[in-house]
Amino acid sequence: MAGSSADASLVVDFLNTVDVEEGTDLLNQAANWHEWAKERGLSPDALRTVRTARDALRAAVGDPDAKAAPLVVPVHIELTAGAPTLSAPGALGAVLAAATRLAVLGEWDRVKICPADDCRWAFFDESRNRSRTWCSMRVCGNREKARAWRERR
Repeated sequence: MAGSSADASLVVDFLNTVDVEEGTDLLNQAANWHEWAKERGLSPDALRTVRTARDALRAAVGDPDAKAAPLVVPVHIELTAGAPTLSAPGALGAVLAAATRLAVLGEWDRVKICPADDCRWAFFDESRNRSRTWCSMRVCGNREKARAWRERR
């Protein structure tokens, strides 16, 4: 699970380069994207492709505001230390390789988007039965429960 934990972290961090609540998007400026990639020891790819990929991945995990788009990014299979390894030349490839490893392990459905319209934060559902809905029960979950309670009254 340690490897999939690192993969989940990379994918979720990438999906959260947009913050609906704060109204910010790291992919609006190349310098921000370059810094994001550099902090993770990765080389940045072309910003336009990265934005398209992020939107496609967010759509794939349930963001109703994101646009799905076909995407092809080259990855490499390397044989190192006697085992095949999925790798990629740039940051986007690394993110997509991590997403692919999650899918192969049956963990992709654990990557989710908070359904709160004012949140849409990506998170990795670590619950045993994969039933977590909210990014935070204390914040978004409670807000939604209070809203539903007021509507019933």
